[in-house]
Amino acid sequence: MVRSDLRNIAIIAHVDHGKTTLVDEMLKQGGVFRENQTVQDRIMDSNDLERERGITILAKNTSANYKGIKINIVDTPGHADFGGEVERILKMVNGVLLLVDAAEGPMPQTRFVLQKALNLGHKVIVVVNKIDKPDARIPEVEDEVLELFMDLNANDEQLESPFVYCSGRQGTSSLDRDKPGTDLIPLFDKIVDYMPAPEGDENGPLQLLVSSIDYNEYVGRIAIGRIERGTLKQGQDVVVSHFHGDHEPYRGKITNIYQFEGLKRAPVEEAKVGDLVTFSGIENAFIGDTICAADAVEPLPFIKISDPTIEMTFAVNDSPFAGKEGKFVTSRQLRARLMKELLKDVSLHVTESENADSFKVAGRGEMHLSILIETMRREGYEFQVSTPHVLFKEEDGKKLEPIEELIIDVPESALGSVMEKMGVRKGELQHMEPMGNRMRVEFLIPSRGLFGYRSEFLTDTKGEGILNSVFNGYEPYKGEIPGRNYGSLVAFENGDSITYGLYNAQERGTLFIGPAVPVYAGMVVGYSPKSEDLVVNVCKRKHVSNMRSSGSDETLRLVPPHTMSLEESLEFLAPDELLEVTPKNIRIRKAILDHSQRMRSGNKKSS
Repeated sequence: MVRSDLRNIAIIAHVDHGKTTLVDEMLKQGGVFRENQTVQDRIMDSNDLERERGITILAKNTSANYKGIKINIVDTPGHADFGGEVERILKMVNGVLLLVDAAEGPMPQTRFVLQKALNLGHKVIVVVNKIDKPDARIPEVEDEVLELFMDLNANDEQLESPFVYCSGRQGTSSLDRDKPGTDLIPLFDKIVDYMPAPEGDENGPLQLLVSSIDYNEYVGRIAIGRIERGTLKQGQDVVVSHFHGDHEPYRGKITNIYQFEGLKRAPVEEAKVGDLVTFSGIENAFIGDTICAADAVEPLPFIKISDPTIEMTFAVNDSPFAGKEGKFVTSRQLRARLMKELLKDVSLHVTESENADSFKVAGRGEMHLSILIETMRREGYEFQVSTPHVLFKEEDGKKLEPIEELIIDVPESALGSVMEKMGVRKGELQHMEPMGNRMRVEFLIPSRGLFGYRSEFLTDTKGEGILNSVFNGYEPYKGEIPGRNYGSLVAFENGDSITYGLYNAQERGTLFIGPAVPVYAGMVVGYSPKSEDLVVNVCKRKHVSNMRSSGSDETLRLVPPHTMSLEESLEFLAPDELLEVTPKNIRIRKAILDHSQRMRSGNKKSS
């Protein structure tokens, strides 16, 4: 059976190339909204974090209708740290739209996701987006895309992929790069004509591969996948099996079935081969499971998700302020939340540590773990995390470490400082080319060489640089990389910060806090240009004497504090420091709070 009334496509692109904006316009022109309906921008970025950061974190499904044909669209994340989402989502579709910025061209994450799509044999339509940008360079970008296809060993059909020229913001598309379009009809026509319709045996026994998991407090686990064979019916008895034998096959019953209609999920009684569906009733369904007919248990193969490369320790908060700001503070609650995350995120690993109050959490990168931390603190969790470290491998007695492919786009004036920093961090130059008055430089660099570099990079390039990285593979250990070359300013005692104490402390370095902020002994309140840590008393009051009054603090001028984001705080952490995360605050602290104990511990290590 060929489902000529259906097309299943995914949109893949690098971060900020306009993928979600283009989907908005496809939905508007695909008749999803009423003509007078008010619609916010970036509809598909549904959670607060995605809207704030302007990135897609979770893959999402939607659909549009064109000439009686339903087009199921999957919006995939562009950031490589969420590659676990992309890899499995591509199993649900028959073709992909490769979205490329008309000025920036293909970037590392574009390469990463396209490789996965080509390996699955998917057809590709190349969408050159943002053609209305003043710095668009469409002919060069076309050549770069074709070079990328050849680098990735695309087959002959994939090398002949059609190009469509779009402006997602204006909702226009054209098949001619010199003639701007007026609407998205050329893009819709190309999808319908070029993308293959799903096909399969409608009358065969049921086969459905679970590619994604959602969770609802009322119905529990909701599985999402494509029907590869047969028909799925409400109330049907099924067997859940796994191709790699991760668990024994077990029986279950389908209770509710939904299909994607625009941004909503519409309940249906049955769905046919090729349909993308969500269903409930299988309480322990997991990504990679195959839902089979009870009389024909034939599990489908599933892509092996790439292993994590970075690990952090999540632990119960044990600072003097523990339990004051969070709603969920115990190890049992922390463990339950991390295990719940595992149900949805297949590229995350959680293991118990020797200490009952801490857990080792491994992910695909700093961004992957920082999004988890931010999500948890917004939900009311209070905990502390260690500095991130990479996961090494050993093969044939050799120590191997993860290597990133790094692409840096900077003004020529900043190239010298970038090259110097890359040399110190064991970066190996692969390629360099001018792009107008800017330079694009490619490196292979150890993952640990990027820790703490992003904020330095923004300073070195005066905020004009663009830095992107993607996991490249494992290579032999590159040797020691020097750590940060500045020390921490550590609070001496518990109390509230005072203008007088801060005024004296700011001569030692840059402060993270202003006056009237509660602090505790061992909390990091700033950083010093010197390499060693300095203890400062930010709670120190000016004593009254017959020569001076305590009220003359108004004349003291404080430098505004340097406020750190979550990512900057994680980059800042030294090996002997922890990050205390609560719904209201992020505090950097020493692992050993007592000053004398910390000194003794440091002396032992140095001896």
